[in-house]
Amino acid sequence: MNTSFRRTLKTLTAAAAAAGIVAAGATAASAHVSVDPDDTAANGYSHLTFNVPNESPTAKTSKLEVSLPTDTPFTSVSVKPVEGWTAQVVTGDLPKPVTVAGATVTKAPVSVVWTADEAHQLGQNQYQAFSLSVGRLPAEGTTVTLKAAQTYTDGSVVKWDEESAEGQPEPKHPAPSFVTTADDAAAASHSTASHSDGEVSRTAEVSSDATSVWGVVLGAAGLVLGAAALALVLAGRRTRTAGK
Repeated sequence: MNTSFRRTLKTLTAAAAAAGIVAAGATAASAHVSVDPDDTAANGYSHLTFNVPNESPTAKTSKLEVSLPTDTPFTSVSVKPVEGWTAQVVTGDLPKPVTVAGATVTKAPVSVVWTADEAHQLGQNQYQAFSLSVGRLPAEGTTVTLKAAQTYTDGSVVKWDEESAEGQPEPKHPAPSFVTTADDAAAASHSTASHSDGEVSRTAEVSSDATSVWGVVLGAAGLVLGAAALALVLAGRRTRTAGK
């Protein structure tokens, strides 16, 4: 085996090892309880899907509890059934009254708990998706944090409750969250207003163009009439001169 071949082999081996480390890191980093909203528009309703992987090499996931926001509460929460799992929506008193859609709210859903039967607990290399329908979403730009607790059959509980700070590395157990966007109705209103402004502008342009055309037409007509009048005057003068 020559020196060049040995060097090439070492390079390929090192590259493969590095790729394996990166892949393992990516897998570990992505193995979080996360939330995926299908709509984030303020004042609207959304389906939230929580993806829950089993991370224990020896135990199974048997329960998931998701805490709902109490400072910007959901007044409507519905659960999509999951085979082998029971779901409970827990309603409680809010820390302080909150106004939602013009109404004062003192009680609201504060958590949802999913519990598996023995046959449907999540084992190694398995995950499950849990879905909620919620509303109304809070104002644009609000971070909706949904802390979760994942319980294993060995009694251990992993709390996904750490909030990420801007400019800082992602924490080990980040809380599922998302940020609300512009109200669909407000966005539609803005779009309609912009369209109307454009129509007014185009109408003004057409009117201006029409006025310019009529100005040219009337100017030309004036020149023709003026020339005709002048011709008549000159003809009259020539007639009088000839009569003399």
